[in-house]
Formats: sequence, structure tokens, C-alpha cells
Amino acid sequence: MNNMMSPALKKLQAARQLLTPISGESCRPLPAPLGHAEADATLRGGLLRGALHEVFAGDAGASTAGFAAGLARRVGGAKRVLWIRQDYAALEYGEICVTGFAELGLDPASLLVLRAADATDALRAANDALSCAALGAVIVETAGNPKILDLVASRRLVLAAQNRNVTAILLRLGATPEPSAAETRWLVRAVPSAAIEEWGLPRFDAELTRNRHGETGRWVMEWNCDDGVFRKPEDDQAAHTGAMAAAPADRSAA
Repeated sequence: MNNMMSPALKKLQAARQLLTPISGESCRPLPAPLGHAEADATLRGGLLRGALHEVFAGDAGASTAGFAAGLARRVGGAKRVLWIRQDYAALEYGEICVTGFAELGLDPASLLVLRAADATDALRAANDALSCAALGAVIVETAGNPKILDLVASRRLVLAAQNRNVTAILLRLGATPEPSAAETRWLVRAVPSAAIEEWGLPRFDAELTRNRHGETGRWVMEWNCDDGVFRKPEDDQAAHTGAMAAAPADRSAA
């Protein structure tokens, strides 16, 4: 009798291993600390790897892209980042600048850019890319609220991210929040840098509006380009004179 049950038990164990990414029974990946003490405490240690996170633009969008790049750096470490964007994105929201990427303290050689014809192709490419364990993160940039990006599509991204522990970041420009399976949701706006003679460090008004496993919050987060971490500004001010991310030249900041 025991010999007859052994193959069945093995099959059951194998099935559990396949289902654990869905059921959440396996040990959760270690979170990636962002560096900002209050934000990390709210996130219970940092941003969860191998999960889906959403970043919405609260302003023109240039600062939002920088914030998403910072998140990708924190969760992905030294691994490469794949940035998927639609063909017309450069005209509407500005081109990804290699020089700007380097000024953020990020290695331009670690950034791979893939252009997709539309949101359908972008999501298809993202699901395929998330199966590559050599990537640290996949940023999917979408505009507006395409019908294809619904709750079911977000769940597919979650499962794909969990499978290989590759973090998915949805960069939502010109969009309004909708039901999603994302682990976290951020609303990001630009904040002036410190008033100094040189270029100030980038600052973000980052509002955590969704956190599946904890509280939400809102902080001014400064990106340290040298150390590659977010931190609390030393002056602890949300706004003061200084440089800030510019809006695309062909339209107003509003």
C-alpha cells in the first residue's frame, strides 16, 4: 500500500512546488531596501523582488521615469534592466537619454530598450522577458488606460515575475489607477533639488497609495546618484528653490 502511494505523494509534492508562486506558500523573496528609512519600514524591509509594482505620474512624467529607474536599480542590483516602451512614447513623453541615465549614477550599458507597436505587444514582450533570470527588472512603459491592461493582464505579470524572481515595474503615464494585482502602487511628482551651486540630487514626492502587505505613506525621497539609494533629504523640506526635472518642451507642465 505504501509503495502504491509513493508515486502519488511525489506528484502531489511536485504540484505544490508549481503552485507555491501562486498560493504564496513559499518563502517570499527578500525585499530590496530603498534606503529611505521610513519608506522601508512601511514596506517591511523594502520593495519586494519578483513582484509587480506600479508607478503613476503625478506630473509631466519625466520625474516618474527617473523614480522607476531608481526602483529598478534597487531591486535588480548589477543585473540588466529591460525597458519596454511604445513607438510613439518618445514624441509624447520624451526620449530615454543615455546621458541622463548616467547622471543618475546608473550604468547605461545595463539598460536594454525594446520598442513595441502598442500596449498588447508591450505586455506580450514583458511576459516573455520576465522568464529571463539574467534580468534584474523589466520596466513596462504604457500610456493612458489601454483596455488590454486589465486585472487579468496584471495577474499574468505577477505570475511571470514570481516564476524567475524578476521584478516587473509598470510605468503608467497619463493614466488613472484601475484594479490591479500589483504589490505596490506609487504616485510620483517632481520636487525641487537642494539650492546649491552644482546640480542638485534628484528628489521625488513619492506617495505609496497601495501596499498589499502594510500601510501607505508619502515621503520626499532624494536619489543619491553616488550610492544608488533613496534617502531622506537632510534639510527635510518638500519644496524649495533649485533645479527640478523639466517637462517635455512641446507641452505645458500641467
